[in-house]
Amino acid sequence: MHHTPKPLATRLCIIRHGETDWNAVGRIQGHTDVPLNATGRAQALAMAFNAAHHRFNAIYSSDLLRASETAQMLAQREDHTVKLLPQLRERHFGIFQGLTAAQGAERHPEAYTHYVARDPDYDFENGESLHAFAERVTAGITWLARHHGGQTLAVVSHSGVLDVVYRRATGRSLSAPRDFKIPNCGLNWFHIDGQGWHLESWADRHHLNEVLTEPPE
Repeated sequence: MHHTPKPLATRLCIIRHGETDWNAVGRIQGHTDVPLNATGRAQALAMAFNAAHHRFNAIYSSDLLRASETAQMLAQREDHTVKLLPQLRERHFGIFQGLTAAQGAERHPEAYTHYVARDPDYDFENGESLHAFAERVTAGITWLARHHGGQTLAVVSHSGVLDVVYRRATGRSLSAPRDFKIPNCGLNWFHIDGQGWHLESWADRHHLNEVLTEPPE
């Protein structure tokens, strides 16, 4: 009798990029390529020192600047090259990109209703629906797990991507309200094996004590 070997688990430390000026004022970024601000660079450096206690086989990043800048600080500590993966980009928010939520509500009230309701089929006219976005993210993460079985990866991405992965690993629907925080430069650990996606730990940001304006929760 031949036994099919079980897939080797892949561990992923998925990290939201450091803060940008748009983050600081609540402006929706989406695919807009906004760089880190001074706080974001400090967060990324603190994260890199903390994450250096782990050994990563590879470091991947979204191809947007705020993520790749964050990943580069970790790569320098780890003596790695950052590998860019476009599937790790933030969701495209269409007509909402560049606006705050309040501005979106005022200028596009119907779209804002879909936004607040987390309508999985709404695409902001020229952006991505939640369904399409989740499919893109799932394909990217699945590719990483398939190509790095038995390895540990650092993945620098965005809050929307982490939202999708968290829901997949915990069985929450895309349309359920978000009742969990996704801090900049927190460490979020998952593993993927033949049984599915699993959350190990969420939002470790103790390393940010010196660069946060408020203490970690």
